[in-house]
Amino acid sequence: MNMNFNTSSLNLAITPYVVGVNPPVTKPNPVFLTDIGEEEMRDLFRRFYTKLYESPIRDIFPLNREEMMIASQHSADFFIQICGGPQYFNQNRGAPQMRGRHAPFRITPQGRIHWLKTFEEALKPIIDDKKTSEANIQSFWNYIDIFSQWMVNTQD
Repeated sequence: MNMNFNTSSLNLAITPYVVGVNPPVTKPNPVFLTDIGEEEMRDLFRRFYTKLYESPIRDIFPLNREEMMIASQHSADFFIQICGGPQYFNQNRGAPQMRGRHAPFRITPQGRIHWLKTFEEALKPIIDDKKTSEANIQSFWNYIDIFSQWMVNTQD
């Protein structure tokens, strides 16, 4: 589905991280997934993990490309579920408990910024091709921005 935008209202700003503060998380508008579809969501995470593989934070991800692509599918399953789609993550991996799953990895505030900037690059085709409304993209971005704050577990 293509949308027409006369002016862009997207604000892909990164909310500053504050130690010890876990802001409330609002799930993305499920129309984001309805509009782009499951396959585009999976493509988004393939692009994202391909970019992460070459990013400054690549050391907290699988070292081999094949394992990285498996991780991208797990993430896609999670985000499909968060966006109101089928419960793939729960069916294949159990309850998300994302803070616990990320606990073994050193996730710093600076690493979070790299993660979000990489995510923004991966979102670019969805934005450029207007596969959903800017409001839905904003809703998705707002979720990942706050979600990423919850994953930070070390300051250095």
